[in-house]
Amino acid sequence: MNIAIVCYPTFGGSGVVATELGIALSNKGHKVHFVTYEQPVRLEALSAKLHFHEVHVPQYPLFRYQPYELALSSRLVDVVKTHNIDVLHVHYAIPHAYAAYMAKKMLADQGIFVPIVTTLHGTDITLVGSHPFYKSAVTFSINHSDCVTAVSENLKSDTRSLFEIKKDIKVIPNFIDIDKYIDKPIPCEASLLVEKNEKIITHISNFRPLKRIMDILYVFERVAKEIPAKLMMVGEGPEKKKAQSYIKKKGLSDKVMFLGKSNEIDKILCHSDLFILPSEKESFGLSALEAMVNRVPVISTNIGGLPEVNKDGFSGFLHDLGDIDGMTQSALGLLKNPEKLKRFKQQAFENAIQFDLKKIVISYEDVYRNAVSSQTNQ
Repeated sequence: MNIAIVCYPTFGGSGVVATELGIALSNKGHKVHFVTYEQPVRLEALSAKLHFHEVHVPQYPLFRYQPYELALSSRLVDVVKTHNIDVLHVHYAIPHAYAAYMAKKMLADQGIFVPIVTTLHGTDITLVGSHPFYKSAVTFSINHSDCVTAVSENLKSDTRSLFEIKKDIKVIPNFIDIDKYIDKPIPCEASLLVEKNEKIITHISNFRPLKRIMDILYVFERVAKEIPAKLMMVGEGPEKKKAQSYIKKKGLSDKVMFLGKSNEIDKILCHSDLFILPSEKESFGLSALEAMVNRVPVISTNIGGLPEVNKDGFSGFLHDLGDIDGMTQSALGLLKNPEKLKRFKQQAFENAIQFDLKKIVISYEDVYRNAVSSQTNQ
């Protein structure tokens, strides 16, 4: 099957998922074509079955904001015609599903019919899509997709509550390639940045306000008063300066490391003891899953799709939003008890197995076949 995938090529969860999915599909013999404005960060090598098509957006003085959707639609038309694409898989309702629909209509005028599979990841629904200005466009894009998937039951519910959706939404969770971690040494070599007796707590995100970066610092500050510990903050975003100022003010600069964006997440996580994700909104929580497959228990909020990923009392602990004391006690309860921490590390990995890539790829292949079949029968 020839599959075109449209996604954001950045470090964000949706881009990572789309890229890893495309690579897995190519490994199964499908030809995969990524269509976006730059090569995805996780797409390290191209091959005969893995291609990248750049979307060029011409610069016109007439436009204050350059029309990316128009450029994307035109590029999709070219890719579909040139490579005989069977299905368009777009990640995010807007702008990608919207652009794909325009491409589909242009192709239909030329007697070429291609189905659209739209995967909802969260931000396109809960942040962008819920804004009144975009609501009609999101609703239209979803309802005019041939098949729609969402990464969690919670996101499916949110989508139906926010929009007048007529399409069925199939839940296909995010995933992890378990085979990469089966034979990994346990534990891996600890970082040279910490002392042997120090526990390592990690957080990975885009440092947006909804990630509650300050809550992480408040928890760590309390933990560090009781046990030797270091905090690794991975990512970039608007809350970083505020966090750095707080750390400096509290005299914790030698205990908190800001590592910026990284393509070596596994190397950071494999020597971590605990992962903290106190978000006020997570449609799935891919970073939590990446932590668990590296045998790192997760302390998170009980919001959005996180309870579908992090099993309370097994792979980690769930807490109400802003429950700093509760998160601190859960963290100390693990970090102070070596046997309990060891057990939770193994249980975190066991919990991650249910999200194995091999299972999820099969689900997407079924969706593609249904989309192509429904298009043929129209």
